[in-house]
Amino acid sequence: MSVSAFDNDRYLVRRQILRIFGQTLRIYDPAGSLALLVNMKGLRLREDIRVYTEEQRQNEVLTIKARSILDISSAYDVWDGQGEKIGVLQRRGLKSILRDEWVIMDAQEQERGRIREDSWLLATVRRFLTNLVPQKFHGEVGGQPVFLFRQQWNPFLFKMDLDFTPDTGRLLDRRLGLAAAVLLCTIEGRQR
Repeated sequence: MSVSAFDNDRYLVRRQILRIFGQTLRIYDPAGSLALLVNMKGLRLREDIRVYTEEQRQNEVLTIKARSILDISSAYDVWDGQGEKIGVLQRRGLKSILRDEWVIMDAQEQERGRIREDSWLLATVRRFLTNLVPQKFHGEVGGQPVFLFRQQWNPFLFKMDLDFTPDTGRLLDRRLGLAAAVLLCTIEGRQR
């Protein structure tokens, strides 16, 4: 495993727009090099997302799996490349209708923090009027900010900046933080 893939404070996520089956995300480090490649196969009843360190998809470093097929409060287990559970990310069902909210849990499924969309007013505008307003998510663990994810406005290409610099004490396992970014870019992105 490339140790450096999870050691950066900033990343850029790019999503391929025109893809018929499945989805691919590329996550770049600050130097513009590929840090992680995310592969979601199409036509699956339950989400099964694989994260690799290279284009050839030989070195799998994360697996993100949904627990259920259709559930507004679905939980996603996050595993490392050796099959060890890192944590759980759970969507807050009804709360996420107007404003996306997720719970961050550790491997023992104890709540550690939250992920929230920037504001309910902007979230409502995005859902019901236009998707031209870029999304922004704030993450916190134990009441302390740990990241800011900000979508760049671009009508032809999906890009999201991931900024973990607020997490000076490394309260959030960066692997779990990157898994959260993957879910926000894929699962939440389908609502639009």
